[in-house]
Amino acid sequence: MTFTLNRRTMLAAAASTLAVPALARASSKRPNILFIMADDMGYADLSCYGRRDYETPQIDALARSGMKLMSGYANSPVCSATRTALITGRYQYRLPIGLEEPLAFRDMGLPPEEPTLPSQLRKAGYATSLIGKWHLGAAPKFGPRLSGYDRFFGIQGGGADYFTHASGRGHDLWDNETTANDHGYLTDILAREAIAQLHRHAADTRPFFMSLHFTAPHWPWEGPDDQAESARIAAAGEPAAIFHYDGGTMASYAAIMRRLDEKVGEVLAALGQLGRADDTIVVFTSDNGGERFSDNWPFSGRKTELLEGGIRVPLIVRWPGRIAAGSESTEQVMSMDWLPTFLALAGSAPAPERPSDGMDVSPALLGGTLPIRPLFWRYRHLDQSACRMGDHKYLRINGNEFLFDVVQDPLERGNLKARMPDIFADLKSRYSSWNESILPFDPESFSYGFHAKDAADRFGVE
Repeated sequence: MTFTLNRRTMLAAAASTLAVPALARASSKRPNILFIMADDMGYADLSCYGRRDYETPQIDALARSGMKLMSGYANSPVCSATRTALITGRYQYRLPIGLEEPLAFRDMGLPPEEPTLPSQLRKAGYATSLIGKWHLGAAPKFGPRLSGYDRFFGIQGGGADYFTHASGRGHDLWDNETTANDHGYLTDILAREAIAQLHRHAADTRPFFMSLHFTAPHWPWEGPDDQAESARIAAAGEPAAIFHYDGGTMASYAAIMRRLDEKVGEVLAALGQLGRADDTIVVFTSDNGGERFSDNWPFSGRKTELLEGGIRVPLIVRWPGRIAAGSESTEQVMSMDWLPTFLALAGSAPAPERPSDGMDVSPALLGGTLPIRPLFWRYRHLDQSACRMGDHKYLRINGNEFLFDVVQDPLERGNLKARMPDIFADLKSRYSSWNESILPFDPESFSYGFHAKDAADRFGVE
């Protein structure tokens, strides 16, 4: 079986070309953009997506006032790779930085000359800022302000202690290129700085693009009252803040999530108080699937795995008067789609020398459909490969191959490889062709492999 152009695909393609003018007609000016990204949040870690042991009322309210997308995907099951795709609008494997995770062992980063979402929006007349996690290469060779952000406040690395703000590279809290010595819980500090930055943007005549990249709920497992745990980690040495495997409880995770929810609510309230809510498109999502205390139901797998639990993420979008309140969509939207989408809303387009691998997903936000397309993933640990197209997904893990209907079988339990050989062969062939178009794995690159034993147990590999 092969996928051919059909009436649904043709109509969706037509809707895609008409969507931006329709959105432009609905607004007298270009929208502000507030992109909020959590770190290692599982698909069902929000109560509006199914979490049962705590509630997230502020983010739930955001979902009620906008659209909840049920097939939101991260470009990778780990964070810096997804962030590369988000900021470039392209598969991360087109750049050496996209092959490596974490960025702790080699001097590597996002090349400053690479066109990015903030740099292209800035060319289109937007004020740009990043509050929170960068994780795309360390200063002085790399950094947010070398890649299109006018202002940066946050951490450069992959994670930091919530209280000491230390990571494997030492103290890691920055105001632009200057060390920031703010005291307090990191989630609170980032929310405070985001609100201050919203006030700065409100005083500017330009539309704004703010990336608010929280570190929560990434480890270390420290809620706002866990100073003692922070002290224990500090006594163990700075690297423990990022390589923190032994701590945490369900209660500490719930505390991290509740505080994150509370602070997202405060940022959104500030946006409203400044009179900017109606002309701002707000996106809330995660950089990859959840970690050990996450709820990824109804999926299996988690961070570092190409099972749905490692790459399916919560995705909420609000734009009052344009996106229907309380709506849902099952259209497949991926991290790299936001660059062409936001640029289209800004009246711009991706740099011609770096065409986006994503698509403008405005039709889905308006309640319509998107063209059927293949989506691809690759992860070095356990030689993982995946391709989803329509309802079906090809998956390879350490030499074992599968075909799943991820709509009817979201747990990925029933291997349809023998029942549907044509679809299996088609998706495998599509993956192979795509894989030839990107960079090969770097033999010196490093990839997380936290869950090798779990994967071995599930898939019978060693």
